[in-house]
Amino acid sequence: MDFTSIVGLIVGLGLVVFGIVFDPSTGVVWSTIKNFIDVPSMAITFGGAIAATVIAFPITYFKDIPKHMRIIVQRNKYDPQQYINKIVDFAQEARRKGLLSLEDKANQEEEPFLRNSIMLIVDAIDPAKVKEILEDELNGLEDRHSHGWQFYEKFSTFGPAFGMIGTLIGLINMLANMDMNADGGATKMAQGMSTALVTTFYGSMLSNLLLTPLAHKLHMRHDEEMVCKEIVMEGVMAIQAGDNPKHIEERLNAFVCEKKRMESGGKGSSAPENAPEEKKSKRRKK
Repeated sequence: MDFTSIVGLIVGLGLVVFGIVFDPSTGVVWSTIKNFIDVPSMAITFGGAIAATVIAFPITYFKDIPKHMRIIVQRNKYDPQQYINKIVDFAQEARRKGLLSLEDKANQEEEPFLRNSIMLIVDAIDPAKVKEILEDELNGLEDRHSHGWQFYEKFSTFGPAFGMIGTLIGLINMLANMDMNADGGATKMAQGMSTALVTTFYGSMLSNLLLTPLAHKLHMRHDEEMVCKEIVMEGVMAIQAGDNPKHIEERLNAFVCEKKRMESGGKGSSAPENAPEEKKSKRRKK
């Protein structure tokens, strides 16, 4: 399990609460919490954001939320170095015994994309056709995954928008009922202004502490998977072309940063020694 998302959310909420209740002059004052609790404001901000998202996306997107949460809290299962090692093993086997010998080894492979990719070259499909099939599959995967993070990105824009709508509603009601000549008029105005601004607070929290980070985490998980699958595509095409396994390994190591190659015991390098991170998906949408 990857608990960083959960820890980050808890720490973020904790720091916000600390900022609310801590008074430098008197210390912690828990009574200030009630100033940030307003049920109508919650209804406008959260309910409005959800309603707008329902309008913008089919209900099936909401059904995928539990799946997205599992992806976010799961530890990354895509290790580029492992995929490189597998491709090199297949390349060595093909060089010794020919492409047909890869069939039994491919059928034992659990990863569907790698298994199906190897079977394409075992079946002696034209290299151009193999590349087209694999690229179509990766493009389709990119499109499917992009629906997930785009859902949360759009959702996150509705939160602050409805927070501002709630603030405007509060200000309109406050100004319409304001009577500065009445007793406590100024105090009531200040209280009304405080209540009106709570919706903006809710919208900002919803967007910046929850939805935008979720979208980014899904995008990051997608990039981790795509790098490994692009390694498979490049490696399979090289095996079909009859390239030397050592040369294939060096080419694929360009997808992995130097530090990770050293930690994993990977050999060969065609990437700069100071490469800062793994190569990102070439198909990543901007």
